Amino acid sequence: MNFTELINEYGWEEIQSRIEGKTSVDVKLALSKERRNIEDFMALVSPAAAACMEPMALLSRKYTQQRFGNIIQFYIPLYLTNSCMNHCVYCGFNHNNDIRRIILTDEQIMQEVDAIKALGDFQHILLVTGENPRDAGIDYIEHAIRLVKPFFQSISIEVQPLAEADYRRLTEAGLNAVYCYQETYHKEHYKMYHPKGMKSKFDWRLESFDRMGRAGVRKIGLGALIGLEDWRVEAIFMAQHLRYLQKNYWQSKYSISFPRMRPYSGQAFQPNVIMSDRELAQLIFAFRIFDHDIEMTLSTRESPSFRDNMTSLGITSLSAGSKTDPGGYAVYRNELEQWTINDNRSPCEVLSAVKKQGYEVVWKDWDLSLQ
Repeated sequence: MNFTELINEYGWEEIQSRIEGKTSVDVKLALSKERRNIEDFMALVSPAAAACMEPMALLSRKYTQQRFGNIIQFYIPLYLTNSCMNHCVYCGFNHNNDIRRIILTDEQIMQEVDAIKALGDFQHILLVTGENPRDAGIDYIEHAIRLVKPFFQSISIEVQPLAEADYRRLTEAGLNAVYCYQETYHKEHYKMYHPKGMKSKFDWRLESFDRMGRAGVRKIGLGALIGLEDWRVEAIFMAQHLRYLQKNYWQSKYSISFPRMRPYSGQAFQPNVIMSDRELAQLIFAFRIFDHDIEMTLSTRESPSFRDNMTSLGITSLSAGSKTDPGGYAVYRNELEQWTINDNRSPCEVLSAVKKQGYEVVWKDWDLSLQ
């Protein structure tokens, strides 16, 4: 049974009801265990767990330090294009949004690389595109990977879902990791947020993770966009998805991200759900207690104070000095941003903040740094 079939067995409202039914007794039982199952995770993300934030934070710190030590990984995104054929209602790259579209040339990509290298010793780069397979498809992505490969030790991508053969092809070209966000696991509501374009195909996107696993992608990143649906239910589906992938594609490593919706150019859509900082902290703690080995990332969507506070409490990776528009490092063009940055500190400033927490920074991929 693949995850697409598995997800059809669970009703959204049923899971929502089970989460709301969790009690303080369920939370304390989950905290007392060495190994936690999905029911325990439900308790840890439930409203009942809000009264147990301190013991959750202590456990999250303990497990993170046991597995990763006092180290934070730095990475930086490089947006190759904002050209996109999708009509996602929450995104600045929406095909209908009246912004200037750019697909970086080889020369422009290298200008971005030079500008990034001037910011710090980044060795882990995330290549990001809108979803335009006609003009910035697999050939363009592979070429970009080969172009930047001599300058970085680890290359990740966040692009449109690809065929299994394409993931193999990019891995052979030097790809280390793929990040893909389902955005929401609510299948019935998914079409409302993604009315047109390839991204409107729920199953094709969901099954991309299986294609990554079969292709031997070394690291797979998943997440849901917080602001569309009940974040607690999204978290349960994400945890179930994680366990499914780990069972079936155990050779790969996994990463979780927690993107909260941010303002964007031409914004019309307003979040359906507002998650507080305290609730996001609860979710981070819950995932760390649920899975001690998972990598967890906080991007510059979050505020400086929140990112600083989470440095020692479960997070393993931070972006720094990010720009979310193509050409953003060499020549900054604010009107092209996919979403508005919340932490505008320079990499040096973020590095200083991490060191104040008693942590050190690794500029490359985790696995490569441990070899």
